[in-house]
Amino acid sequence: MSVLRPLPRHITRPFSVAILLAWGVVMAAVVNRSYLSASSATLATDLASYGSGAQWRGLYYRGEKIGFTVSQTLATKDGFELQEDGRLQMALLGATTAATVKTRAQVDSTFALRTFQFSLDPGTGPIEVSGALSGTRLALSVTTAGQTRTEIRELPEAPALSLNLSRRLAEVGLVPGARHRWTVFDPATLHNAPVVVDVGKRELVRGAGAPMPAFRVEMEFSGLRTTSWVTDTGEVLREESPLGLITVREPATTARAMAVPGRIQSDLLEAAAVVPITKERIDEPRDVRRLRFKLDGADLSGLDLEGAGQAVIDAPNHVIEIRDPQTLVPTEADPTAEQFLAAEPFIESDDPAIRAEAERAVSGIAGTRARVERLTRYVNGLLEKKPTMSIPSAREVLRTKVGDCNEHTALFVAMARSIGIPARIAVGLVFVRGAFYYHAWPEVYIGEGRGRGLWLPVDPTLNQFPADATHVRLARGGLEKQTVILPLVGRLKMTILDLELAPNSRPILAGATPTDLGALAIPLPRRKICCACAR
Repeated sequence: MSVLRPLPRHITRPFSVAILLAWGVVMAAVVNRSYLSASSATLATDLASYGSGAQWRGLYYRGEKIGFTVSQTLATKDGFELQEDGRLQMALLGATTAATVKTRAQVDSTFALRTFQFSLDPGTGPIEVSGALSGTRLALSVTTAGQTRTEIRELPEAPALSLNLSRRLAEVGLVPGARHRWTVFDPATLHNAPVVVDVGKRELVRGAGAPMPAFRVEMEFSGLRTTSWVTDTGEVLREESPLGLITVREPATTARAMAVPGRIQSDLLEAAAVVPITKERIDEPRDVRRLRFKLDGADLSGLDLEGAGQAVIDAPNHVIEIRDPQTLVPTEADPTAEQFLAAEPFIESDDPAIRAEAERAVSGIAGTRARVERLTRYVNGLLEKKPTMSIPSAREVLRTKVGDCNEHTALFVAMARSIGIPARIAVGLVFVRGAFYYHAWPEVYIGEGRGRGLWLPVDPTLNQFPADATHVRLARGGLEKQTVILPLVGRLKMTILDLELAPNSRPILAGATPTDLGALAIPLPRRKICCACAR
């Protein structure tokens, strides 16, 4: 099960996508499954178009090679075209998974954005996003599973792409001490986001060749601060993220060399896990009736910690309690529930195929609660459990019928909405074999009549109705909402303060001396020897 595919905004678009995809693969490791492999035929064709002036960069995670990007700027009649391609390949649990990223942006002579095209292909087919900007009016097209959805958005200000930020810096002049505030449009989340860029002093940067002078540039987005070294002409020589990802300018042959060491696996799993400090061990998450814990180590402001059985009981000390969703009872109806019936660019609940699949799933089932349970079991059985490095689109998931927790959640939410059941995406942590891992699951609204109802967490990935009480929600919504989790990665600490288990379960005390119960007199059956075995 993987989660979250949140996007930080870095100077180069594929690097930010790589962080997103790498994190998705980390979460996918929880269920220990086989992996997809992306075809390189289309990528090879794209790479052939890059000339001798193209900039190649290797992508590294904690010093190990996991991918590369290549970019070039071509002059046009009235501006420039920015081109960038990349490949990410990661080893995990003895197998590999890959994805290719392609971005094109058309800008004017001052590098202001006009149009763009973006695609992400995990090997099962690309998800494509294109846009045309006229002032602050953005015409968007999103293509998934061969079908295109279009919409017009009025933006508060004209955005840039992260792909052309370094060129814009060079255009306005890299002056130490200068601060720039821009708005970046992210093709993956389909939303604008403010970024703050601080230009530092010029430094010598070592790469594959001789050291080169470049300005140190700090950029902050959603609490995540990244560092880049940019030349006077806008070339990015090196880029570092606090998540351990680095891009370095390299010769083409060095950048394209893809050798993925197996030891990256342990690093990724270690970074993904939040191992709780606890006196009692959780052997079976379904036995947890109440979980009280404290979160430390990171800024928790902006997280969505209340509701659906979860409550903050001591805000100053960040103490949170989760009650088993099986014990939740209806309360006053939520007047906002209806808004979670609408289709979204990647939650295509208005697609006839999704509606037909949902109707087939709940055929003959009456009552909202029973239909939600059937839908949970149905989606679990429908999808092959394979982690994917892609933007989760419900329509694409229904076509491929493979995916991790992101895909299970996107498809479930779209199917539920298509048959009139309000549903939304929740992301956070879930307990699996000794640690909490980042995860995604749905919350559905069950109306009980007479002005009462409740939001109920379910988990089609783990086939749980309702979800167990170790699901710690940190955010709700699509990718644009999930970015609040990125600053928590590698910093979040958890201490379990109180654990209440089901009456028939037996807690195991960490460090307790085992009791010697003596030998058990269990009669063992003797196998009769057949004539064939006796020969």
